[in-house]
Amino acid sequence: MASVLKRDNNVFENIPSIKAKTLRINLNPDIYGTFAEIGAGQETARHFFRSGGASGTIAKAMSAYDKDFSDAIYGVENDGRYVSQARLKTMLDYEMQLMEERISRENHPERLFFSYANTVATIDFSKRYKGHGWIGIRFQLDPKQKELDEIILHVRFKQNEARLQQETLGILGVNLIYGAFYKYHNPKKLLQYLYDHIDKDTVEIDMINFSGPNFESVDNRLMSLRLIKNDMTDAVMFGPDGNNLLPAAVLYKKNILALRGSFRPVTKVNEDMFKKSYDIFIRDKMVDEEKTIVIFEITLSNLKASGEIDEQDFMDRAQLLCSLGHTVMISKFQEYYKLVEYFNKYTKSRIGLTMGVNNLVDIFDEKYYRELSGGILEAFGKLFFKDLQVYLYPMKNAETGQIMTSNNVKVHPRMKELYKFFKYNGKVMDIFDYDPEIMHIFSRDVLKKITNNEEGWEEMIPKGLAEMIKEKQLFVRKKDVIEAKKK
Repeated sequence: MASVLKRDNNVFENIPSIKAKTLRINLNPDIYGTFAEIGAGQETARHFFRSGGASGTIAKAMSAYDKDFSDAIYGVENDGRYVSQARLKTMLDYEMQLMEERISRENHPERLFFSYANTVATIDFSKRYKGHGWIGIRFQLDPKQKELDEIILHVRFKQNEARLQQETLGILGVNLIYGAFYKYHNPKKLLQYLYDHIDKDTVEIDMINFSGPNFESVDNRLMSLRLIKNDMTDAVMFGPDGNNLLPAAVLYKKNILALRGSFRPVTKVNEDMFKKSYDIFIRDKMVDEEKTIVIFEITLSNLKASGEIDEQDFMDRAQLLCSLGHTVMISKFQEYYKLVEYFNKYTKSRIGLTMGVNNLVDIFDEKYYRELSGGILEAFGKLFFKDLQVYLYPMKNAETGQIMTSNNVKVHPRMKELYKFFKYNGKVMDIFDYDPEIMHIFSRDVLKKITNNEEGWEEMIPKGLAEMIKEKQLFVRKKDVIEAKKK
């Protein structure tokens, strides 16, 4: 593929061709490593062989395609799976260790070792499963580097032919290796360059993790956000440790309780909503607590300020939620039915949504469903076609003092009968044992007090978070922090 011009922030960049990328690596006398590719042929290694000069780069290229051979080389994984992150890491461990054992450092003191691996399942014969895979590289940027750097990502194929998926995988592999050695200093750009010469409609990257000494400053939660911003995927997840998680692995066959919010910042009300709805959810006889996951979900529209996503603001929210031990999901789904559709791709078990009265009123607003040919009825068919349960947290009317519940909530007159149908069929359940002492708390008010340096917000958020907000100056713009330090 020839080099192309790519526009980024109104600046045109010259993107090297795949041959130019492989040739630059092959002609670098220090870069030297192995290729281990399972399930889709040796597509990445093929590009390096074709470009010429591969003898100085490729120590070994292999494809342990047969399961028995694969197990004989890498051992058997605890879960018995071959297309998994655990298998990929085993491959990287084994190949890098073999490299260090067999190549003398005395004879090659300047060599930069790497191990590239992928384990992939392309589209099946019936074309029911599009295919997916794990791709990774472990490498060093300094020959004396003991702790290695690593980039691991997960992909989902969208093409309907195995041959096309294999070609995409080969290009993606080249982009990853090239990025590891020549774009490591700018991980955000490295992420974008993974799609060089690849149409985004052909493959989805739904997880990526950077680790190692040269990526110490990289926050994988921010890389998660980048996947969404760059239209590489529809939803991403990260755990309390800040590492990105594969949504499919987290959600697979699980009972899911999801709480949507801005969490800017997370308040005592959010925690009360979570705890009270969770207690109800796990009492359901169809719910196995051991197979239940709670997701704090933030839709992309909740991350936008003045039309742009504020990354620092996102990180502030993420730090607080992670410190409370929560699993966080960022999605592009503005409508609830799209979120439920996404969950239904991975589980047939129970799904619960915890929300406040205002969110429930929004669900019954027709303006959100104008793009659907079936309108709000189509959306509700997708939202409630299974045994989905809405757990409704009450709201206190600031003017009248009335407690708003599912019994007195005000929906549009045209929606009243539709609302009654779902209400009387048990789709909406009120949370009755709420804490009345915290009903006056709203995230927007807490945020206003924090940014205006007012008092009294500390008691509105979960215990221990106030100290973190003050110490790390969360929700304070960088410009304000710099000015404050000058004073």
